[in-house]
Amino acid sequence: MKLTSASIRKVIHPTAAFLPSVSKPSSPPSSELESQSWLHSQLNPKNRIDSLESPENPLWRIDGCTGQGIQFYALPLFLGKHIPPLRYDVFLPQEAGSCQRLRDLLDLDAAFHTKDSVRVQRLGISRHILRTLQAWTQSSQHGDNEHSLAELYSRNLPFGSRIIFENLEFDIRNIKITIAQTFHLEGQLLGLSKLGAQLGLPQADLPEPIDISRLHIVRQLTESVCLVCMEDDNNDNGMAMAIDTTNRTEATKEKLWILKALTSGTKYLYTELRNLLQMPPHPHVISRPVRLVAKQCQFGGKNAVVGFIIPYHPDGGLRDTLPLLRIHGQSALKDQLKWAIQLAQGLLHIIDEGQIYYPDLRLDNILLSEAVDIVIVDFEQRGLWCEFGAPEVNALDYVRILASDSLLEYNDLGRSIPEDITERYAALLTRELPDWEALETCENYSQRPEGYTSFNIAWLCLSKVEKEAAVVYMLGRLLWCIFEGQSGPDKAAFWQSYAREPDLQFPSMRCTPAELQDLVDKCTRGRREVLSSLITRRGSKLVLMCGTVTDVEEEEEEEEEEEEELLQVARNWWTTEVKAAEDFLQMRHEMKERDEWNENYFDRPSLKEVISRLEGFQKRSLH
Repeated sequence: MKLTSASIRKVIHPTAAFLPSVSKPSSPPSSELESQSWLHSQLNPKNRIDSLESPENPLWRIDGCTGQGIQFYALPLFLGKHIPPLRYDVFLPQEAGSCQRLRDLLDLDAAFHTKDSVRVQRLGISRHILRTLQAWTQSSQHGDNEHSLAELYSRNLPFGSRIIFENLEFDIRNIKITIAQTFHLEGQLLGLSKLGAQLGLPQADLPEPIDISRLHIVRQLTESVCLVCMEDDNNDNGMAMAIDTTNRTEATKEKLWILKALTSGTKYLYTELRNLLQMPPHPHVISRPVRLVAKQCQFGGKNAVVGFIIPYHPDGGLRDTLPLLRIHGQSALKDQLKWAIQLAQGLLHIIDEGQIYYPDLRLDNILLSEAVDIVIVDFEQRGLWCEFGAPEVNALDYVRILASDSLLEYNDLGRSIPEDITERYAALLTRELPDWEALETCENYSQRPEGYTSFNIAWLCLSKVEKEAAVVYMLGRLLWCIFEGQSGPDKAAFWQSYAREPDLQFPSMRCTPAELQDLVDKCTRGRREVLSSLITRRGSKLVLMCGTVTDVEEEEEEEEEEEEELLQVARNWWTTEVKAAEDFLQMRHEMKERDEWNENYFDRPSLKEVISRLEGFQKRSLH
C-alpha cells in the first residue's frame, strides 16, 4: 500500500477502526483499457518529463520538505546572499500527482517520510520544482508576470506567504503558480508592544527585538528552524561577528544563530517562547532566547513577533550521532552514561525548576554542545507522534483524535467516521478536560481559555505525578536508543525515515548492559505492542510484517489484495487498542472517584531514582 496522506486515517491513526469500507471501483472493460493505453503510455510524448537534471545556474535551492511531502523549503538564490528568512515556501496541491506514473517518476511517495535536505534534494519532485521555479523566475525577469520575484521579497508581503503550485504536470510549462498572501497568519501573530502581558511576563524581561530584514538566511533546517546570521548592531554581545581563530587572523566572520519561527500553529511558538523565558538556566537545556524577531505587518499595522533567536549547536544531535558511532565501532560506554545522566538531569530541571511538563522527548530534540554535552531543545509542548508516547498518554490522545474528527473538514464525507462515534469520545474527553474543544480549535495564543498556558490536551489531563511518570517512559525508550546506538526505537517509522535507519526494534536489546536493561524495562512499564509489529514501512510502502518481497510484476498483481488485508489488520489492531484505551480511562476515572487512584499506576521509577541508578552504575563500571 502506498504511503500517502490518506494512509494516516486509514492505517496510522485510530480512525482506522471506524472508517467505513469503501468498495473498489470495478475495472473498465478491456476494450476501454486498450483505448486508454496510448493516453497513459509513457511512449506518448505528453506523458514524459523533459528532464529532471538540476539547472546549470540554479536560481533556487530546496532545503527540505514537510507536511507529508507537499511543503518544500525554497530559497531564492537569485536574490544574492542577503535573503531575509520570510519563509515563502512552495506548496503542492493535496491531490498532487493523482497520476501514479507521475508520482513514481517524481518520488512523491518518498517525499512523505523524507525530511533532511541531502535526501530531499535527490528526489525527482525537488528537481521538478526547481526546474519549474527556474522557468517561472526567468519568465518574471522578462516581464511576463505582473510583479518580478525580486519585488515579491521587497514588498511587505505577510510572513509565510505561499508559492502555490495549482497543479502538477509532466510538462513544467503547464504548471500554474500563484502567490497566496497569509494575512490570516499575521492575524495570529502577537504584537511586540503587548507581548509581555500576553505571555504573563514583565515586558522589561523580554529580549531585545531585531527586525527580520536584518537577518540573512543560510539554510532552512526544519519546518520551524532555520540557520541565520545577523547584521552587526555594534553591540557588545557579538550578535553577528566573531573573530576567525581558525586561521589565527583578525578577520571577522559571520556568527550563526538559530531562528525559531512557525508558518502555522503560531500558538505553539509563543508557548515555547514563554517556557524558555521563564525557565531558570541549566547546562543541559537550551538557553533563553537572545533576541525577538519582529516584522511590520499590514494586518492592523502591528510590529509582530514572528520568532526568536537561540544559540546554534553545529555538532548536530544524538539521532545522527548514535548510529554513526555504532556502525564504526566507536560507541563508548563512558559517553553513553554521560549523555544518559545529563538527559535525565535536564528533564528533572525542566519539571522541578521550570515547572512545566516536557512531552516532546525524542532524539531529534537532543543536541550536542561544543563540549559534546546534551542540550535539550523544542519546548512547544505539542507531544510525540501518535503511538510514540507512554500508554496512558496514548490512551488520551487516541480519544482526542476520535473526538476531534468532527471538527475537521473533508470534501469526501466517506472519509469521516460515524457521528455517534465522535460524540461518544467527545463526551469521554469532556469528562477528563472540559475545555478540550476550545483548546483544540483555538488558533491564537491570545484567545486560549483562561488558566491554560499550553495546548496539549492529553498531557493537560494528567497530574504532575502522572506527567513525570510519562516522561520517565519516554526517557526509558531514549536510554534504549543511547545504549543500543539507534536513531529511534522503531524500525522504519511511518512518519519519518532517516539516513541511518534503526536495525533493531524496541524493546529487543543486544548492547545494553544487563543492569541498565532492567532500568529500561522498569522505566517503560505498561508498554503495549505497537502497530509496527504488524505493519511496517518498506521504502515508501506500507506492508504486512509477514509479507515477502516479490518481483515487480508479481507485486503489482497482488497489491490490491494485500492492501485490503493490510487495512483489515490495521482496523482490527486499532479496534483492540481503542477499546483498551477506553477501558483504562474508565478504570482511572472510577478509581479517582473512589480516591483510590495511584498516580504512578505502572510503578515506574522517578527521575531522581533513574539518575541515582545511572550514576551508581557509572561509578561501579568506570572507576
